[in-house]
Amino acid sequence: MASRTVMAFDFGTKRIGVAVGETGSRLAHPLTTVSAGTNDERFDAIGRLIDEWKPSLLLVGLPVHMDGAEHEMTARARRFARRLEGRFSLPVEMIDERLSTNDAASRLHDAGVESRRQKSVRDQVAAQGMLQTWLDAHDL
Repeated sequence: MASRTVMAFDFGTKRIGVAVGETGSRLAHPLTTVSAGTNDERFDAIGRLIDEWKPSLLLVGLPVHMDGAEHEMTARARRFARRLEGRFSLPVEMIDERLSTNDAASRLHDAGVESRRQKSVRDQVAAQGMLQTWLDAHDL
């Protein structure tokens, strides 16, 4: 089976972390953080990334409480996923993102990145972690 590109999003109301990976190498990499102001600006930035990387699948982190209960951000992330699917005509899967931001902060700290400098990359590293978990769980 040919290698496919997968793009993952750690959705937030202020920032959206983006990571990319290949099913062939089974490695995920942080890509960027989209922090444009309006929804249109955000989707334009995402559209440019999709045009450049040409993913065949998009993943969106699904935020839920530790017990699995949904909350306001869960609904927002689902809406974001539906918009991605509708706008870019690509399949979208939701992936559990519990503790992804904490894990990203821990990994950045272990790499020597000071907490005040983590904000600009934490969301993309969280997206990378979700994507790597997805790649590890799928026999592609």
